[in-house]
Order: sequence, then C-alpha cells, then structure tokens
Amino acid sequence: MTRKTLHIGFDDIDSPRGRCTTHFGSIIVEKLDALEVEWLDYPNLIRLNPNIPYRTRGNGSIALRFKTEEKHIDSIQNILQKAIEEYIDEEYLNTNPGIVLVKGEVPSMLVALSKRALWRVIPITFVRRLIEELEVDVHAYGNKRGLIGALSAIGNQLFDDYTYEFIAYRSQEDHSRDRGVEPKSVRKMDKKMDNTVFSNIDRRTGRVLIAPHGPDPVVYGVRGENAVDTVTAGKMVQSTPNRERWLLFRTNQGTGEHLQHRVEIENLRPYMAATVFCEVKSKPEMIEGGHAIFQVSDATGTIDCAAYEPTGDFRKTVLKLIPGDKLILHSGIRPASRTHGMTVNVEGMEVIELAEKAKYHNPICPECSRRMTSAGRNKGYKCKNCGFRARDGKKIKEVIPRELSKKLYLPPLRAQRHLTRPHARVGKQNSGRPSELIKKWHMP
Repeated sequence: MTRKTLHIGFDDIDSPRGRCTTHFGSIIVEKLDALEVEWLDYPNLIRLNPNIPYRTRGNGSIALRFKTEEKHIDSIQNILQKAIEEYIDEEYLNTNPGIVLVKGEVPSMLVALSKRALWRVIPITFVRRLIEELEVDVHAYGNKRGLIGALSAIGNQLFDDYTYEFIAYRSQEDHSRDRGVEPKSVRKMDKKMDNTVFSNIDRRTGRVLIAPHGPDPVVYGVRGENAVDTVTAGKMVQSTPNRERWLLFRTNQGTGEHLQHRVEIENLRPYMAATVFCEVKSKPEMIEGGHAIFQVSDATGTIDCAAYEPTGDFRKTVLKLIPGDKLILHSGIRPASRTHGMTVNVEGMEVIELAEKAKYHNPICPECSRRMTSAGRNKGYKCKNCGFRARDGKKIKEVIPRELSKKLYLPPLRAQRHLTRPHARVGKQNSGRPSELIKKWHMP
C-alpha cells in the first residue's frame, strides 16, 4: 500500500461576518480524519509579518501535514474545493482565499519563502511564478493573495522555537451571542497551570486576554508550552455557549520569529519587521492622540519612532528615554504619509546603555553656606549674603538616577503582537517536530 506525504496550506479565509481561517482548518481536519490519514504533526498555525497592510486578522495561515493512500489524493482535492466554496464569504470583497497542496518533501524554495514572509512584503506576482515552477496544486479566489500565506505556512515547519494554542469554537447560530467566557475559570486555570501557559491573562491587572471580539466563531484561545498541558488548560476554561469544536495548533506565536534581522536605518523599508540598533537623538514627547514620539539615529541615518496610544503604560517607559541612550528597537516600519516620514512602530525595546543624566548648580559659599550667584561672564561667582567671591568657581554637577534599567521593555500583553516573545517566554525554547502526537488533540 503506497502512502504519500501531503502538505496542505491555506490562508485569507477570514471575513467580518463569521468566517475564520483556523475554524476552516478544524473542519478540514474532521473531514480528513474520516479518510484515516496518518497525521505527521499537529495543525501548524503560522503567523506572518504583522506589518502587512492587507493582512487578515492576526495574519495567520494554516498548514496540515499527513500521509494518506495515493488513491485518496483526488478525493482530498475534491473535499478541499467543495469545503472552501461552501465556507467562504463571497460577498466580502477583501477575502482572497488560497489553498495549496504539496506532495512529498517541502521544497527548499518554500522554506526560503516562509522565512522572508515573516519580515518582508511578498508580491503575489512572485508567488504565481513560484507556483508555476513548482507545479503544485492550488485553489484560489479573488486576487489570489491567500496563496502567499498558504505557501509560507507549508514552508515553515516549525523546526526552531514553537508554542501551542488550544482554540475553542462556537456554532454558527451562536456568533451573535456573547462568548460568555467565565473569568474565574480562566484565572483558576492560569494559576494551576502556572508556567506551562502564557499570555492568557494579564497577571498585573487580572484582565482576561483569551477571548476575541466580533462575530467570528472563536470562543477563546489558550496558549501554552506543550501539547498535554495546553489541552488540559483549554478544557478548564468555562464558557456559555459551550465549545462546539476545538483544535490544538502548533505555532510560532510568542517566539519573536519575525525579528531575526538587524537592519540599519538607511536600509529600512515600509512594512518591514526588524531590529534596529540605535541611539536616541531627541527627547521623547507626547503628541495629540496620545502617541509618544522620538528620533533615533545610527551611522547611516535618522528616523522617527512612535509608541502608539494602544501600548498604554509602555509609553511612560518611552518618555523616560533621553538623548544618548542606546537601544535595540523591535520595529515595524510604517510608510511615510502626508503628515510624517517613514516611522518605526516600536513594539518593544532593549535598553543596552543609559546616558548620564545630570543637573548643574551654582557653587555653595564656603563662608556662609548660601548658594552663590554668577558674578558675570568669566568673572566667577559671588555671594550676595556675605560678599565672598570665587573667581575660579565652577558649577556643581549632580547626577540624577535614571528610572530605566538595562533590560527588555514590552507593551502590556493586551497590546503585544501574536509573534511577540513575552517576558514569560524569555529564555524558553522548544525545537523539533513532536515524535508522536497526543491521543486527543481535536474535537470532533
């Protein structure tokens, strides 16, 4: 019996009216299970460059990897085509679904594409040429932009760092209802599971972070470090209505995978994700709209930076910077507009060196201990109280303690990117594909 390895990638299936790429993935998993495929991995949820302007929610794409009998391949093609045509919201013009099926080993060109899609803009024309060269099977709709994410998901096999997410879904009939996630159950779960889960609750404020907004089918998503604990944690959460289905994903969320490239200022381009080693050039200030702005420079140039209003208290940290501070900025590059030049959207910053902050005071009179005043240009200082003069007197330097430390600063969890490596994951690393899957990783 001949069994073939297949990789199915898909993307851009979301719409504001209840369609969701990961939910579609759960439906396909159920249909493939009926064919008794041999799963090689959990479904992969691959987040791509978060700065892309035409991205879907979270810019997430899906890859499914399995073995099946060769005689089933045509049936799988038909299942995919029928499922996508029944699922997509054709009235929503910004939905441009793409599905790709690759047989055998993942081509090296797709691996390279997946790495680039994490931090650069990928033209659809490039992807079309790639498809022709590789001769892969595709189903695409609209402007076919979903093919970019579909191919990139297949190319990223998560051999480096990865995490997990348990996503619970509700029925179509419940989309207009409140998700009813019970905060007490989330807090209890977070406390019990401790460091095996992350970014599910803001432990400083107690705010629950696992439930999205809007009419999509996701009820909640729980993030964790390993498959067993993430499923356990996901099942501990209570909601009304109950879960209609759920699925465990292996994902690059929380890995910082989009920030692997150090780029000098003169080489920054719109929509790029990069790290920028730089020095603060201007003192940050708050502008209308609640954004904290400042300038940085390196040997190649100068650029504006912004910590935007949604980053909350992170802006207070930014406002403590002074010229001369040296940083590594975790950056998303916003293009120039009529009102501003190209700007670094600061999604995190590492302080690597702090400039000295000081005040200078007139000297103290040695005779009466009063503060002296200037006696005139190049004439030293005089004491108005006792008349003492100090022709060679100099101002006294007072070093002011800085309110910053040499460390990583991030926005609050609610304002972080899906890909941002949170403080809870600093120093943690998973690697390699799981050797075997847990018994129950989806329902139905």
